[in-house]
Amino acid sequence: GEGVGQSPSGQTGFDDDDDDDDDGSDHHGVAMMVVGLTGGIASGKSTVGRLLAAKGVPVVDADQLARDAVAPGSAGLAAIRARFGEDVIDDDGSLKRKALGAIVFADDDARRDLNAITHPEVARLAMERLSALSEAGHAVAVYEVPLLFENNLEGMMAKTVLVAAPEATQLARIQARDQLDVDAAKARIASQMSLAEKRQRADFVIENDDDLDTLAARSATTWAAVLASLDLRPSQVP
Repeated sequence: GEGVGQSPSGQTGFDDDDDDDDDGSDHHGVAMMVVGLTGGIASGKSTVGRLLAAKGVPVVDADQLARDAVAPGSAGLAAIRARFGEDVIDDDGSLKRKALGAIVFADDDARRDLNAITHPEVARLAMERLSALSEAGHAVAVYEVPLLFENNLEGMMAKTVLVAAPEATQLARIQARDQLDVDAAKARIASQMSLAEKRQRADFVIENDDDLDTLAARSATTWAAVLASLDLRPSQVP
């Protein structure tokens, strides 16, 4: 997953009016608030994002933006080709994700170089999508981003929501999804900030330690609490 850079203003809202008197206290439709949704690898974050989107909540997915940033024909993919060579480009001109992933996971310099290519583009795309939602009149949107706390993005979020899954569940999901052995799966989890630290930093935590129906119920309850904390009535959203 890709994180994004801090917004230049550090504001939590995307203001679509021209008034200069917004002191951050007026949340009645002029400035859209952004709620950050995050979680460790294979925690169920994307499932919660889909559940919220199904209720009509606008969700911008940083992972999808990261894919868009390196799509065939993009400046991002051209820069990756120049840095990493033809071995990471498929015959159809698309990115070989697994080949690139193997390189950057084992090499900190390579990972920094990749992030320097992708992060600014993901940030640009995120601002573009969120600004469009604000201009369309939405009071709140969700920005789903895997490395929210790792990249210190709390400053651009009105609130943050963490999806937390037991490590045993994460390991099983990673092994099944990515065809990795248990040691490789553990290394992926270990490369991210600890769940304990994320819990301390998050405003809300959704526990994903049961079945999908339970997760859906907890997501709905948490979203209602998020809206209440932002002084938004359900009638003002999605």
